[in-house]
Order: sequence, then C-alpha cells, then structure tokens
Amino acid sequence: MTESERLRADAVRNRTAILRATEDLLTRHHPQQISMEQVAAAAGVGKGTVFHRFGSRYGLMRALMQERAQDLEVAITTGPPPLGQGAPPRVRLLAFLTAVVELVARNKGLLAALGPAAPVTAAPEQDRREAHPVYRFWHGHISQLVHQQRPDLDADMLAHVLLATLHSEPILNALERGDGNRLDRTLRDLVTGLMPE
Repeated sequence: MTESERLRADAVRNRTAILRATEDLLTRHHPQQISMEQVAAAAGVGKGTVFHRFGSRYGLMRALMQERAQDLEVAITTGPPPLGQGAPPRVRLLAFLTAVVELVARNKGLLAALGPAAPVTAAPEQDRREAHPVYRFWHGHISQLVHQQRPDLDADMLAHVLLATLHSEPILNALERGDGNRLDRTLRDLVTGLMPE
C-alpha cells in the first residue's frame, strides 16, 4: 500500500469512526449537548480531525443525516421491493413514505439540530431545502411514482406537499411525542385516497 493509499484509508476509517461515535452519543444526548471534543474522544481521534473533516457541529450532524438518507436511497435504487424496483408505483410510494417517516422519527433530535435554529452561516443561500440532493432525490422519486400511477395529478406539487409535512413544526412536535405511526397512517390515507388500487 502506498503512502497516499494509506492516508486515504485512514481518512475513511476516521470519518466512519467519527460518524459512529456521533450516532452513539445521539442515543444518550440531545445534539446541542454534544461537543466536538466528546465526539473526538469517543471516536479515538483528535479534535482537529473532527473539525478538519466536518468544519462544525452543524456540518457533522448534516453529514450523519446525509449518510442515513443515503442508506434509504440505496434501498430504493438497488434494493428489493417494495422499496426497490419490482413493486407497483402505489406500493413503492407507501413503502417509501413509511421509510421516510421512520427515518425522520428516529432522527428528530438530529433534524432539530439542522433546523431553523442552526446558524445561518452554516446553511448558505444555495443550500435551501429544495436544492439539497436528498430533497431532490426524494422529491423526484415521489413525483415519478405518482406520475406512473396517476398521470392526471400534479405529481411535482404533490411531492412537495408530502415532503413539506415532514418539516412542519406541528409534525416534528408530534414525532417528539412518539406519534410516528399516526403520521405514517395519515400519509398512507392521503396516498391511498389519491391513488386507489
């Protein structure tokens, strides 16, 4: 192994260790209570490594959320049905919305750290929600499935409406109270009403 390959392998290993340490700390603490020093100590790396890799606590939380969202993207693009290819559009959409609700419900503290309270300088103008790659992928996936089942609907706007529910304060408060199943049922009712079998 060359020196550059070893350095790349170390960087990947450090990134993985930092994200796993953050994930573990989030099971016991609110994101605002987690310092970069705690993360570094739990990951077995220097504080400078954490700052160099992620820039700030916001950058670290954002990277962790993106990794979790990427796992869902992999399930959609290469996984088995009903999330992956092979199921009817309506079934895939219902499975996707359930998976998104579970993701958001499991990570509500993490989302809170990335929400409106996050520093404005950490989220530049071009980083608006609609421009974010995760949002674009989720929106495109919903739009495509709706269009396949009901080409007469405004699939683009419906996808925005469905995703907007996941960012509203009343919904996040409901998830904080443990109402993820209630949200999932409501989204399913909306979809099955608009896309009957």
